Amino acid sequence: MTDYKEISKQIRKSILKMAFDSQEGHVGSALSCADALTVLYFGILNIDPKNPLSGNRDRFVLSKGHAVSALYAVLAERGFFEKKCLDGYCKDGTKMAGHSTKQSFPGVEVSTGALGHGLPMACGMAIADKKDKKKNKTFVMISDGECDEGTTWESALFAAHHKLDNLVVIIDYNKWQAFGRTKDVLNLEPLAEKWQAFGWQTKEVAGHNFEELEKHFLTVPLKKDLPTVIILNTKKGAGVSFLEDKLESHYKHLTKEDFQKACEELS
Repeated sequence: MTDYKEISKQIRKSILKMAFDSQEGHVGSALSCADALTVLYFGILNIDPKNPLSGNRDRFVLSKGHAVSALYAVLAERGFFEKKCLDGYCKDGTKMAGHSTKQSFPGVEVSTGALGHGLPMACGMAIADKKDKKKNKTFVMISDGECDEGTTWESALFAAHHKLDNLVVIIDYNKWQAFGRTKDVLNLEPLAEKWQAFGWQTKEVAGHNFEELEKHFLTVPLKKDLPTVIILNTKKGAGVSFLEDKLESHYKHLTKEDFQKACEELS
């Protein structure tokens, strides 16, 4: 059985090291989705690190591109490229940018970071696969703050209209966005009911429970001819106590003391 807990611990260590070495932020956003990415890449997605552009692969789009350190970490852990490449994160002269950049490294499908762009692109991938009668799926992770974007809801209408049951939206619902609590900036509730009203099958899942994540990711599509949205109830900064559920983890540059304390917790 896959040891998701141990793998996610290694991914968190890589995220923290990248954040500390580069003195870049967004560590809280990366940590909140680390468990979901672990389960997707080590238990769900039909992918081959030795053939990352296979025409029959499942695709994963990280629409919340500011959390790309989590994607880099999981791709390296999965064997898409050597872990030493992570040392170049956000460094001058390297390809490892602070937002997702298409084909900068094997396994990075699209360029994202301007929020609201990932789901439209994923819709394009899914409808193309439908027309080509392919059996693969497209998974796209969006942030809860991204549900403020008009393109998100335009894409939701499009996907339901075209019966894209090969499309899975994963919402990292950590309840924070750049300037405050999501409910205070622009309240999304009732979030599940909103997606249902747009014609999607919806499931709410504990975002840090590996058994729950695996079980529900394996059940998609939830219903034939309907796209699926899985709302993950997560914690920003999950796994590091002094970063958990705090707005400052969105921007915080880790000090040496922070980094050492976080590594001790994970050990």
